[in-house]
Amino acid sequence: MGEDKEGFSGQTRHGENEEPGETGAPLDPAGERRYAELFSQLDLNKDGRVDISELRTGLAARGLHRGEAEEIVLESDINRDGLLDFHEFSQYLWAHERRLWLIFNSLDCNKDGRIDVGEIQHSLHRLGVEVSMEQASRILQSMDRDGTMTINWNEWRDHFLFNPFHNMEEIVHHWKHSHMYDIGEHLTVPDEFSEKERRSGLVWRQLVAGAMAGAVSRTGTAPLDRLKVFLQVHGSTSRGVNLWSGLTGMIREGGVSSLWRGNGINVLKIAPESAIKFMAYEQIKWLIRGRKEGGVLRVHERFIAGSLAGATAQTIIYPMEVLKTRLTLRKTGQYSGMADCARQILKREGVWAFYRGYLPNTLGIIPYAGIDLAVYETLKNAWLQRNGADSSDPGVLVLLGCGTISSTCGQLASYPLALIRTRMQAQAAYEGKPKLTMVGQFKHIISHEGVPGLYRGITPNFLKVIPAVSISYVVYEHMKKVLGVAY
Repeated sequence: MGEDKEGFSGQTRHGENEEPGETGAPLDPAGERRYAELFSQLDLNKDGRVDISELRTGLAARGLHRGEAEEIVLESDINRDGLLDFHEFSQYLWAHERRLWLIFNSLDCNKDGRIDVGEIQHSLHRLGVEVSMEQASRILQSMDRDGTMTINWNEWRDHFLFNPFHNMEEIVHHWKHSHMYDIGEHLTVPDEFSEKERRSGLVWRQLVAGAMAGAVSRTGTAPLDRLKVFLQVHGSTSRGVNLWSGLTGMIREGGVSSLWRGNGINVLKIAPESAIKFMAYEQIKWLIRGRKEGGVLRVHERFIAGSLAGATAQTIIYPMEVLKTRLTLRKTGQYSGMADCARQILKREGVWAFYRGYLPNTLGIIPYAGIDLAVYETLKNAWLQRNGADSSDPGVLVLLGCGTISSTCGQLASYPLALIRTRMQAQAAYEGKPKLTMVGQFKHIISHEGVPGLYRGITPNFLKVIPAVSISYVVYEHMKKVLGVAY
């Protein structure tokens, strides 16, 4: 193998599998040079010390969790002055590399100096975590810089150098929540949790974090969402309505606060939907797995279980979707609140009105989820193949970009069904409008508005993707720290 690049990755220029020195031994010259270069890059103001802010900036720039900085300082700051000098910095890295070397050797079962997919799978099995070969391959690919599908000591060390893990169990926990089940922003397939994590309350803390993120995100983009629904339903009768005229028209009719009509119930349904989806997923997973002790679902089985869980949750909370559409479209004074809206629908249209649009809504899940997942994974893997030599972690911006593009592609495929669903939900809210079926709505739109009619309102829908994903990500990460769910 040729010379490794030097830089923040900390790769050495000698010995592909250079082992750190024995405990108590002085640093070798090559190791000291490497640490000095790392220290220089982190010491932004060149005062010979690295503070917590500089360390956070350095970790964030390399796609690592800023929260790791506190743990590194806590462990390495010998004189407790809140600053790291070169001696403290190098001693920490040296001790941490020693830990990583011991873990690396425990994984390297055949002692050939490399870790392969089988060894990762075997090591996880020993710790009671069952994974498929595909899942183990994804873990390995996140660290594999040279494309050999094996990990040497340098790759292993560089990947975990600034992750303050102390044992294999912590690394497995990191893998589990960062790689194995990383399928994008929309969590089509719910996360996996061990029995220990369920007992500790981790599951519900994570669900609360997700619900809070969704609530803030939806509230922040509610005006665009209301405009989208308005254009979906009134597109054929309101020629010339655009983004600006639509927004100003809603403000003239009901004031600025009217832009958030329907947001209350939209936020209210997040928590029950997430909880129902998780509980349904656990039950469906148990039915698919059967009586096999420790049996693990394959990827396609998890996707089926996740899709069925999503459909179950949608079936139960779907009446709230109908209420949200009616409240979003309501005129000033039409309903006094959610309960009054539900009472009027029930009185005038009957129980089945709460399930108008259910079929296109359920059918729309399939192309959206499939395309969103496929595009997200394709983009992320393409980035890793192109830039894996420089960084094994795509980082926040790349993942947000992949999530935004994949979500956009999924919406393009499923949007006509979403539009038809919304029009069916809005039926009977306006007197004189025909009560059309899904097929009838499709024919009516094509004959009166053409193919573009199937995409009315998609512009505000696209405009809200980036802020929605970004707000959700920031709030979710913050809530995880507050609730103690950070990995």
